Amino acid sequence: MRVGLFIPCYVDQFYPNAAIATLELLEKLGVEVGYPARQTCCGQPMANSGYEHLTDGCNELFVDNFAEYEYVVSPSGSCTLHIKEHLHTHNDEQKALGIRKKIYELTEFLTDILKIEKLDASFPHRVGLHQSCHGQRGLKLAQMTELTANPFSKPVTLLNMVKGVEIVPLNRPDECCGFGGTFCVAEEAVSAKMGKDRVADHIQNGAEYITAADLSCLMHMEGILRRLKSPVKVIHIAEILNGVKETVV
Repeated sequence: MRVGLFIPCYVDQFYPNAAIATLELLEKLGVEVGYPARQTCCGQPMANSGYEHLTDGCNELFVDNFAEYEYVVSPSGSCTLHIKEHLHTHNDEQKALGIRKKIYELTEFLTDILKIEKLDASFPHRVGLHQSCHGQRGLKLAQMTELTANPFSKPVTLLNMVKGVEIVPLNRPDECCGFGGTFCVAEEAVSAKMGKDRVADHIQNGAEYITAADLSCLMHMEGILRRLKSPVKVIHIAEILNGVKETVV
């Protein structure tokens, strides 16, 4: 199995440890991973702002980079969903459609494609799981609690394989953190208040770490935690699943 690793631009710039953990985890699980060095932004920020017609260059480059791989995997739910729903190309639309069908966020790839049943990892901490809107409602990584349907969560399934992890219950497990891409710029006050409410839920329930499959949400909440001078840290789920050391800062 040959997988193309898609690392979104903000992950590359601000959270390289999550990208490295994703690579290491996939390789530990026997996956042959390729990393196209020319990859850049997927175009989501422009599309979120109503300028999807300006993403042609991003789209063409994405297809050139990833068309050859059997699967494409990314540690970002929002960027994965953007590609899955919006990737087009004037040069070869069939290649674009092929990528849209074979791109996966990391946790869904581990559960749905690799069908992981055990992990050699330890993380003895109380962890609050943030289920991002793109992941939960877009990629269907977890069931929404407001629905009368059988509950499931792919991130929770994987976290339960990690020795020592205690997943703390949240009062409002489905709540949005308020980031919302460019929403946090256009509606700064609303975004900040939503983020404070989301962080407060984790703090009140005793989380030492907040984890998620979307670093954009974690980045938003990390800024709020720092302003509150809170000892609670954020960590991408790939780092926990990969067996991160306890000295995470």
